Parts: sequence; C-alpha cells; structure tokens
Amino acid sequence: MAEARPLRLLALHGYRQSARRLRQRTGALRKALRGRAELVAIDAPHPLPAGPEDDPDGDDPPRGWWFSGPGTFEAGEAPAAPLGLEESLSAVAAALTEHGPFDGLLGFSQGAALAAMVCALRARGDPRFPVAFAVLVAGFASRAPAHGHFYREPIALPTLHIVGDTDAVIAAPLSRELAQCFVEPVILKHPGGHFIPAAAAQKKAYLEFLERFCPGQG
Repeated sequence: MAEARPLRLLALHGYRQSARRLRQRTGALRKALRGRAELVAIDAPHPLPAGPEDDPDGDDPPRGWWFSGPGTFEAGEAPAAPLGLEESLSAVAAALTEHGPFDGLLGFSQGAALAAMVCALRARGDPRFPVAFAVLVAGFASRAPAHGHFYREPIALPTLHIVGDTDAVIAAPLSRELAQCFVEPVILKHPGGHFIPAAAAQKKAYLEFLERFCPGQG
C-alpha cells in the first residue's frame, strides 16, 4: 500500500515578521512534524518601516497583514477604518493556487487571526480557499467593526488553537475568545509566551490533530 504523503500547510507569519523569519522560528516544529506535515511560508503583502531590531540594509523587511492605523497595528484596537486586509486575503488565495495543493493553514499571531478569517470564508463556501483545517497559534479575533462579519456565525472548520498562558503580546483570553468562534475547537494550552511551542506535549497534540486529515487514511 502506498505511504500517505505529508500534509501541506500554508504558514502565515505574525505582524513585523516575514516568511523567512517564520521559517527561522519554526525549526523545532518542522522537525517535530517531519514526515507528517510540511510548512510553506509566504510573505504578507505590506512591508513595514524597519525598527531598531531590524537590519536597515536588509532585503527582508518586516511585514503585516493589515493595519489598525497608518502603518501601525495593535490587536486590542477597534479601528473604524482598518487597512490592507483585502490585499492579504488575495495574497493567501493566490498562494493556495500557485503553490498548492494545500491541506490546511498554520497561522501565528496576526497570521493566526488572518487564518481564522480565511476559515470563516471557507466555511461559507468561498472557492478561493480550499483548506480543510487550521492550526492557530496565539490567535485573536479582530476588533475592527468592519471585520465583525467573520465571526457572526460559528465557523464550521476544524481548528487547533495554541494558547500561551504567559503570552504578553496576545493574552490567553484573546486566543480563547477566538477559539469560541469555532465549532468544536481543540484548545492546547502551554506555559510559555508568544512563540510556537514544539516540546513533547505540544508535538503529541499537533500530531493527534493532524492525523485526522492525513491523505489516504480516510
């Protein structure tokens, strides 16, 4: 019998990150998932001005998926006129077409918030987003009233929500609030902060969740 192929996950980085930076920070996770799932990261379409922690001469500027103000973003803000989301949804749709097929999504922080919006559109039958599940790490629901339509109905797509008990960037209650927007979410808590955990306990939870979607296994 042919061996099942690894799952393919489109990976969406956090605010002020990039595809390259996400790859650098998911080495332990990719090792844990080796043979079971591969991550393909893409850049958000909106470059940001370099900050003190960035290389001003580098060719890898920090990026964002949308803004709560001109060139700024805060997860807790409720901006009246958020900017840039449509371009990011189009970028995800293009990546799914050009680099696919993909089985699911993995999002971190603002990327997890975007992935949740994609899940909502997919659950409504949007043909641009042919994904079956999502892994959402340090996610949150956008506070922007213009984005409220994503959460009005329970999102019927399987999701694994990774919640850091000591996350000082996206507080744990925000991630749990996002989870409640989904039908039967799986929630995995870890004692750490704002990162993608890949210790033994988390590896087990990732694999158990992903096994539900392995090709050739029903």
